Parts: sequence; C-alpha cells; structure tokens
Amino acid sequence: MNIQPIHTDDDLERAFARLEELWGADEGTQEADELEVLSILIEKYEDEHYPVGPSDPVEAILFALEQRGLTRRDLEAYIGSSGRVSEVLNRKRALSLRMIRKLHDGLRIPYESLLNDSVA
Repeated sequence: MNIQPIHTDDDLERAFARLEELWGADEGTQEADELEVLSILIEKYEDEHYPVGPSDPVEAILFALEQRGLTRRDLEAYIGSSGRVSEVLNRKRALSLRMIRKLHDGLRIPYESLLNDSVA
C-alpha cells in the first residue's frame, strides 16, 4: 500500500485511477483497506476544494418527487392547494415553516435543503 496525501487536482486524478483499480476488492484484504483509505482522502480533498452547499429548496422537492415516483399533485398534502404548489415550484412563493416541516416529515427532505433566506 503506497498511499500519498492529495494536495492537487493531479493527485486527485491519480487517486481516482487507483480507486478504480481497487474497486470490488474483497473485504479484509490489503486492497480493501487501501480502497477505504483512498475514499476517505478523496472525500476530504473534495469537501475542502469543491464544497457542495445545500440544494435549492425547489430542486430538493423536485428530486424527492422524481425519486419516489410522485407527481406535483402529491405535494398538495404538504404545501396546500394546487395553486400554492404551483407558486412554490415556480419560485413565486417561499416555503413557510409549516410547509417545511410537512415536507421534511412526509418526504424526508433534509431541513438544510428546504431552508433558505426567504422563508415566509
């Protein structure tokens, strides 16, 4: 195992290449250990150099619908009337705290994805 710190994007590319070689290593082997350590190093580098903030609330809602095979009509139970759903999805109305709670509890959308500066 010859693991090096990841300091640059070139280092990151080499780490990804090695990760691909190790993918599927049998548990309990040196290769599996190297895969685990490389994964941690890659994640740390990406978190520091390419942070991903919370998603836009509307994008988070649409993603949840797509993942669950739901329609906009299904949002009425969490947001209100079809008109209100339309306003939220078209970014003409901010989510209220009540809507956020219902979306979190019902669709398991993380709070940090639903909250933003424009809560009504």
